[in-house]
Amino acid sequence: MTSLRVLTVDDSRTILAMLHHTLSNAGFEVLQAEDGKQGLDVLKSQQVDVVITDINMPVMDGIEFIKHVRATGQHQSLPILILTTETSQDKRDQGKAAGGTGWIVKPFDPEKLISVIHRVVH
Repeated sequence: MTSLRVLTVDDSRTILAMLHHTLSNAGFEVLQAEDGKQGLDVLKSQQVDVVITDINMPVMDGIEFIKHVRATGQHQSLPILILTTETSQDKRDQGKAAGGTGWIVKPFDPEKLISVIHRVVH
């Protein structure tokens, strides 16, 4: 059985390291990017099963990133989880309208994150 490939997009190296540690230990293959533009570059060359993205990032934020991913048509059914410190309903509405699949508030619980990934992929 092949492992699921997860793309994590966040400008915080600490969060990227925590996600890599958590997801790798759970058996996922992890690809990483530090902003939405880098995330799009990864998606152009790599097949992934799920994306986890932050909202507030330089160069291209998470909402813009999701809009671009959905606009390609190639990733219409790709689950995209938003992992952010944002808790406002307005931001949640923007994330949902852009095409986000789910919303998780930082700091994340590793077991819950893994459970959510399995739920949105299967």
